[in-house]
Amino acid sequence: MNREFSTHVLPNGLRIIHAWMPREVTHCALAINAGTRDEAAGEAGLAHFIEHVLFKGTHKRKAFHILNRMESVGGEINAYTTKEDTWITSSQRAKDTERALELLADIAFRSTFPEAELDKERDVILDEIAGVQDQPGDMIFEDFEARLFAGHALSDPILGTAESVQALTRNQVVEYVERHYRPDNMVLGVVGAVTWERVVAWAERHFGDVPVINTSRKSVRTAPSVGATFGVSEVKGIHQVHHMTGAAAPGGDSRDKLPMTVLANILGGPAMNCRLNLNIREKHGMAYHIEANHVVYQDAGVFNVYFGTDARFHGKVERLVRKELNTMRTKALGTRQLHDAKQQLLGQIALGHDHGATVLSGLAKTYLMYDRVETLDSLIQAIEALTSQDLMEVANTWLPEDALSHLTFTTPSA
Repeated sequence: MNREFSTHVLPNGLRIIHAWMPREVTHCALAINAGTRDEAAGEAGLAHFIEHVLFKGTHKRKAFHILNRMESVGGEINAYTTKEDTWITSSQRAKDTERALELLADIAFRSTFPEAELDKERDVILDEIAGVQDQPGDMIFEDFEARLFAGHALSDPILGTAESVQALTRNQVVEYVERHYRPDNMVLGVVGAVTWERVVAWAERHFGDVPVINTSRKSVRTAPSVGATFGVSEVKGIHQVHHMTGAAAPGGDSRDKLPMTVLANILGGPAMNCRLNLNIREKHGMAYHIEANHVVYQDAGVFNVYFGTDARFHGKVERLVRKELNTMRTKALGTRQLHDAKQQLLGQIALGHDHGATVLSGLAKTYLMYDRVETLDSLIQAIEALTSQDLMEVANTWLPEDALSHLTFTTPSA
């Protein structure tokens, strides 16, 4: 047994992972290896649609009883969809953990998808799509990836479009669930103050009778190819310019993943002393919000720098961003700078590791995608082993000036 986590596989293929944390609250998740990129033609938005309608009734529960099952004891049940996976989660007091696991099994494997409920939830999702379109700071991330991965499933929006959601049918829901909601395509994770022995026993009791599902329609994922760079400016009815600069980046299966993550953290991570924040917001006062991100998919990634600014400052802020990126390519971090960057990231990881839900997400995600789990000790060692040359090589390999694309949402008067 690993001192950080334990794993087990049921006869039907369901993988289980558990980490002990002495907390009053336990966190549970059923992660399904199916998301937006697994949708077939005519299914845009289907994975997210199913995430919603899973809660609309099972063979033994109506929608009210599903919601009330955990909330009546102060727990929280939820779900979310990404481009690669779907998660059904529950957080509750330790004593109610088995109640949560039984409910997760019921939702995932015994949902009935009543036609009338599907139609009601369709309207909710249409409203959700409209809400996102009203937020340019959210839309620019979606639009950038759509252009970067054009022609590949990773370019598709998680919510789908108003037109595609209107056209989704119950038959499509059932077929997608049959195709992907299989025990061998899932990971059940539990983090909290419940023993490993109990977790295995509960999993066997509530998930063990789910049969092995053989299907010839399992999706086969193909890595995206990135085409020509782009520089696009779109006029929106907005008061602030939104800008994104970025490029394709290492995915989860690349040895460059970690140094790219460190580089993004140095440039524009959550800390207020990141380079972009200090040199653009604090020094010049020209951007209320600026950030750098390394988005990691199974076999691909995205690096981006996003900022919002007044139209008067747009050109200068963009030049300053380019300057910071060029510095990362041409000037190695000093010994003290590298040490401080590592300590900052390690501190952020430690803070995240103090939250059970964050621990669960990290463990289950890696186990789901790669059938392995990276220990905290091995991650710390890998970060400590990074050199300034590693960061420069990643910056030059993935982020040369001619590999960068740009997307701007401008104001009508700009």
